[in-house]
Amino acid sequence: MALLALLMTFACTKVEKAETTPETEEPTKSMVMLKQELADKGFQTFDYVDEQTKDTILMQQYFMAFLKSGPERSQDKATADSIQSLHLAHLGRMHKEGYADISGPFDDDGDIRGITIYNVPTLQMADSLANLDPAVQAGRLIIEVHRWWAAKGFPLC
Repeated sequence: MALLALLMTFACTKVEKAETTPETEEPTKSMVMLKQELADKGFQTFDYVDEQTKDTILMQQYFMAFLKSGPERSQDKATADSIQSLHLAHLGRMHKEGYADISGPFDDDGDIRGITIYNVPTLQMADSLANLDPAVQAGRLIIEVHRWWAAKGFPLC
């Protein structure tokens, strides 16, 4: 349960807006500017018009990595614990460096152990980052990455 709380901290931490003066406040980016910035970085986007509100919503392509049970899960407890610590450090680094938006385990003993949503421009980049995970390199987990679309800027929490 502590592990779940730690991972949810990455996902649901609310950032308080610092008080600013008009001289230090950054101007809000227009939708056109945001779309161009994403396109310049190689991200795929499209506009979706909500039929009820008539609002235009910017959809962005993300990559959802499913972390699945790997073929090498018979390590002794000390080794498995060490791999888990390295795995969590990897996920924390992906979040801190802006490559992953959310990670977390599933609360069952199924084959799919957890997910990470990568906020990167290409499937190859998401796959490469996911495969840097020490738990994947040790064979405890394998990765399956899928393209996934979500509304840009909509919070999970």
